[in-house]
Amino acid sequence: MSQTARFVQQVSRPRGRPTGAEFLFAEEQVPVPGPGTALVENVLLSVDPYMRENMDGAWELHGPLEGRSIGRVTDSRAAGLAEGDLVFHRQGWRTHAVVRPEDVRVLPEVPGVPAETYLGILGGTGLTAYVALARIARIVPGETVYVSAAAGGVGSAAGQLARLMGAGRVVGSAGSPAKVRLLTEELGFDAAFDHRAGHLPEQLAKAAPDGVDVYVDNVGGAHLEAAIGAMREYGRIAWCGAIAQYDAAEPPAAPRNLFDLVEKSIRLEGFLVRNHRDAQDELERLLLPALAAGTVTDRHTVTEGFDGIVDAFLDMLDGGNTGKAMVRVTAS
Repeated sequence: MSQTARFVQQVSRPRGRPTGAEFLFAEEQVPVPGPGTALVENVLLSVDPYMRENMDGAWELHGPLEGRSIGRVTDSRAAGLAEGDLVFHRQGWRTHAVVRPEDVRVLPEVPGVPAETYLGILGGTGLTAYVALARIARIVPGETVYVSAAAGGVGSAAGQLARLMGAGRVVGSAGSPAKVRLLTEELGFDAAFDHRAGHLPEQLAKAAPDGVDVYVDNVGGAHLEAAIGAMREYGRIAWCGAIAQYDAAEPPAAPRNLFDLVEKSIRLEGFLVRNHRDAQDELERLLLPALAAGTVTDRHTVTEGFDGIVDAFLDMLDGGNTGKAMVRVTAS
């Protein structure tokens, strides 16, 4: 094990789109765990859209950064954590972390399920998609589901989960022709479109000619406005994120049709997945058989090496990933 621990700090607030200059790499001696704690050497680190919003204030400057992580216990002085255990925790953006048993989840060894899956479709990414469909939108078999940013981590999980949960038609929007092909040819979407290639409401109307019952929103702004326009009566919108407005200096003009929520009796509800961690067992019961059967695909975009974490984060914000974006620090 390396004797040097490396970490990233945020040193300034972004003005608009981050450039990478807001971050600083630093290093220190590998910490020694005290009684009741364990040292973890990180294997995989997640980079997620919500982190862009954290940069505006939730993350303290020059302090430790939060992020979903998977690591291997290398030195334990805590009951319930043994050397060699693979654990999920939230001390990201660093190579090493000192953790307490109550702050980690020891990951099971499941044949055919790599560690990456527990940051992807079996992790917070998949859990967000599952909660959006099952608890917020309360999907009913046969309904039409529309997912924005559908080639990203949450979006690609939501489309596949919607199919498993009985959706009659699954529609997605993405940011390039290649991503559109991924949605329809690999991930099982019935229709998809490139939102950069034409008038968004017209493209959605063509992809979902009978309207939309459930919308999983990862974007906000014009995508939310288009979805409201396409929603059928008693439709439900599960609002997960707002990629379109994280860098905006002023609030976006759209959606301009919010009163349609009243006219169509539409329910719009935002949520934080951290308030639904009790749904993890439900997610695994649904997904593990599908993963074993190969009927669900867990897409990843993996950047190799800790030095690449800032670039991986910026690339994800620019839509450079398909599926879950993560960084591999060391081999698992």
